[in-house]
Amino acid sequence: MARDESDREDLLREATALVARVELSLPEHDDHWVAGFRRNGAVSLFFGVDPVLQFNSMNELRRAFVQGTLYKAEGGRLVRLVRVRAEGEVVLSRSEPVDAEQAQLLAMMRDRVRELAQLLAAAQYRVIGEVPEGAHVVERLCDWLEKLPTPFGVAEAPNVGV
Repeated sequence: MARDESDREDLLREATALVARVELSLPEHDDHWVAGFRRNGAVSLFFGVDPVLQFNSMNELRRAFVQGTLYKAEGGRLVRLVRVRAEGEVVLSRSEPVDAEQAQLLAMMRDRVRELAQLLAAAQYRVIGEVPEGAHVVERLCDWLEKLPTPFGVAEAPNVGV
């Protein structure tokens, strides 16, 4: 994810860890959505600036940025990380959402992924750009979405995978 969460303007050019990526324009959404694959097959989904969902190579949610808050996977649950400035340094304060909040958060994320799958299946999108050109990232993304467990799970750790 971007170091500054508000600075995600040119993911297509700058998200080089995503070796295959695509930027999409979708109906009823002002922001462009970006999806990309790492070398090991791990996927990142950027629904505009927010939310951002990152999966590991086993298709488990490993990190997310939702409503201005960073989350990481820990023991199969999401843990909230809040940046706190203290004496000239920034530290991450950790807290675990209660079960109801965790369920609501995951439901919202799953709804957004389902919406993406439906828009792609209905060909209701326009490709703004693709890196590398001709990589067929949309087709690869459709395949990945079809194989994604419903509901998808949360990883044991925030690592991208092997």
